Amino acid sequence: MKIIIVYSSAGTGHQRAAESLYNCLKENCPKTEIQLIDTLGKTNIVFKRIYTYGYKFLVHYATWLWQISFWITYIKFLRKINKFSTFIIHRLNTGDFSKFLIEESPDYIISTHFLPSEVSAYLKRGKLIKSKIFTVITDFGVHPTWIWPGTDLYIVASDYTKEQLINQGVNKEIIKILGIPVDSLFLAKYKKEEILRKLYLKENIFTVLILTGAFGIGPIEKIVDLLHNDAQILVVCARNKNLFLKLRNKNYPQVKVLGYVDNVAEVMAVSDIIITKPGGLTISELLAMELVPVFISAIPGQETENARILEKCGIGVSAKNLRDVKDIILDFKEHPEKINEIKENIKKIKKPNPSGELCNVIRQDSFGYSGGRPL
Repeated sequence: MKIIIVYSSAGTGHQRAAESLYNCLKENCPKTEIQLIDTLGKTNIVFKRIYTYGYKFLVHYATWLWQISFWITYIKFLRKINKFSTFIIHRLNTGDFSKFLIEESPDYIISTHFLPSEVSAYLKRGKLIKSKIFTVITDFGVHPTWIWPGTDLYIVASDYTKEQLINQGVNKEIIKILGIPVDSLFLAKYKKEEILRKLYLKENIFTVLILTGAFGIGPIEKIVDLLHNDAQILVVCARNKNLFLKLRNKNYPQVKVLGYVDNVAEVMAVSDIIITKPGGLTISELLAMELVPVFISAIPGQETENARILEKCGIGVSAKNLRDVKDIILDFKEHPEKINEIKENIKKIKKPNPSGELCNVIRQDSFGYSGGRPL
């Protein structure tokens, strides 16, 4: 049995989901041949750079342009034109990736990004591969670019996501609500007191985590300035070295400034609230940790949709401005029963082990699949 897990490195969430699945399958199916592949690593250099840096530029510096392009590609009467344009662009630039899939001829292709999903489905429709194609949608909403004929199974985060797929013409029989895959670290149980001591933090004090992704974007410095007297704050600056230096030089006594960390689950475990961007993987991780979110700096389109769906489920609040951030945090601090209410709502929708559930689906499916040996 051969499984290829594919993602695109434009955006870290898709990669984190793919890595979670890869680690789970390696642990639970040691005799299965499993590869983890970045689709963009098997495209031409110009396409890779435009795809990667173009996305980063748009979401950081031209969100208005990203919003326009997102909704233009969402409009129903333009979908055929948009999908045809996408089809042509991908055919011209993904030849190496297509060749790779044909030569490898895996039994399963598991995709956490719409680009490899489209390429794989095209090859299958053309009978160039016989692989089963599983697409893991890494947001709570569904953009049409995720949907391609030839896909055997869609893995989604919620009932709402499933309904969106059905409304866009996908057969409900090929949709499973398993959740967005997260690393096993987010499923572990932690002793809060031990981590507080490890991080040199005070016990029995309201603690706020600020974490907005790998680039530390958003008005983080201003939020810290507003809140540093009212809460113990953990700030993950990630790769934003300029932000790290600025905050460290302020030397606020109740603020712990961190750079790029590999213990995100631990800092989540000791926090009461997280101020974050509503990316699909971040949401899945904080749901696993039962951590109450306040959303800021949402990317128009997929992230604003994620936040809207979570709020509809009674989980999290979107702050409209900096003053709103402070008011929301202080309200939670003064009314802990509101935090407990949201935690109960989280328990209703969170999935206990998304990666493990998908592993089980593959294992069960392989017994009835003639394309290869059971796992």
